[in-house]
Amino acid sequence: MTDTAQTTVRSVVTEIPGPKSKQMLERKAEAVSTAIPSNLPVFIESANGATFTDVDGNTFIDLGCGIGVTTIGHTNEAVVAAVREQVGRLTHSLVGQTPYEPYVRAAELLNELTPGDHKKKTIFVNSGAEAVENGVKFARKYTGRRGVAVLDHGYHGRTALTGTMNFKIAPYANGQGPTVSDVFHAPNSYPLHDGLDGAAAAKRTQWYLEKHVGVEDLACLVVEPIQGEGGFIVPADGYLPALQEWCTKNGVVMIADEIQSGVSRTGATYASELLGWTPDVVLTAKGIAGGMPLAAVTGRAEILDAMHLNGVGGTFGGNPVSCAAAIAVLEQVKSLDLDSEAKRIEEALVRRLREMQDKYSVIAEVRGRGAMIGVELIDADGEPVAAGPFAAEAGRNGVMALTAGADGNVLRFLPSLIITNEQLEEGMDVIDAAFATVLNS
Repeated sequence: MTDTAQTTVRSVVTEIPGPKSKQMLERKAEAVSTAIPSNLPVFIESANGATFTDVDGNTFIDLGCGIGVTTIGHTNEAVVAAVREQVGRLTHSLVGQTPYEPYVRAAELLNELTPGDHKKKTIFVNSGAEAVENGVKFARKYTGRRGVAVLDHGYHGRTALTGTMNFKIAPYANGQGPTVSDVFHAPNSYPLHDGLDGAAAAKRTQWYLEKHVGVEDLACLVVEPIQGEGGFIVPADGYLPALQEWCTKNGVVMIADEIQSGVSRTGATYASELLGWTPDVVLTAKGIAGGMPLAAVTGRAEILDAMHLNGVGGTFGGNPVSCAAAIAVLEQVKSLDLDSEAKRIEEALVRRLREMQDKYSVIAEVRGRGAMIGVELIDADGEPVAAGPFAAEAGRNGVMALTAGADGNVLRFLPSLIITNEQLEEGMDVIDAAFATVLNS
């Protein structure tokens, strides 16, 4: 799928940020809440494929994808065409008042593409956090229970409920009042630090849920198959299937938060498939609509049909323009071999990052799947090393990279599946140079 027609190359023609971006940063400081950061302090003017260009004419290789959103590339031709056509036809109708076909077609595609061959149904909302909230609502309604269990190092959003579900309070919920009740945090599988195999890690999680939470009033366990903001933590083999078996035995709905890992990001349509797990409910967002705001809850029909009429929904959920974009994305997921593209990217990233690991002892682990790869940074004393300076140095040289991890010590990469091998290699050259510069400064 790599687009050989991509001719845009990395080009840094001013300091970062450039003069126009500096002016706009001043305007932003006056007009926008200081709660909204500018991690790479440039203003994007346009984007195509795997690159974007700022207002000063600097062109960057994008290894972040808006945090995993533009999976099939910036301004994907099919998505742009679908959005333009739909905008000219219908921009809004509340689906609960007067339904429209794009909502139904997008739901049909998700029911087909999500893991498992059981009967499924779908609803659409606006954002990943909304998807999590509604997934919990469905589980509570279906089971008649209240409790919500999540795993250490997980991230699920920034609403009142999802902020409580996150592993770390700062910066997502501190100082914002009481947290939501009936949310319980259990230990996860973190092979680098706990050394446990899947069976042992699952037994530890199950013991905690049974002894510290109690299953009698536990509605759901919400799990990211590969933890995103937590630092691209891949659980030990067998961990998730063992938890699913435990959930089924105890009448607990197991929900896969695939908001960052779904839509062919990891070398399978959903990361759950890679890890041998068929969830009861799957949450999709980010890459689902090529940059348009959309998220979905897809699950066993009996779970989604348990909700009473009007128990879920919202004015803009499943907007027709966003659904048209999602159809364009999901049809490409069906027709193109995106999984092979993700595996191609994994091979290149892992190869280059392990070469760096041999040179820079600060890189403790290279991990992830597909086009979702990260490195955890730890010093000789076993203390976390902040990834921010490495991302900032890469940004000054025309490569967008992201950070993650409970300690901010994971450098993560989420490139689009359309990125060329040449762009990947050049991006990794810049990352390599960033390590050398920061570590020698």
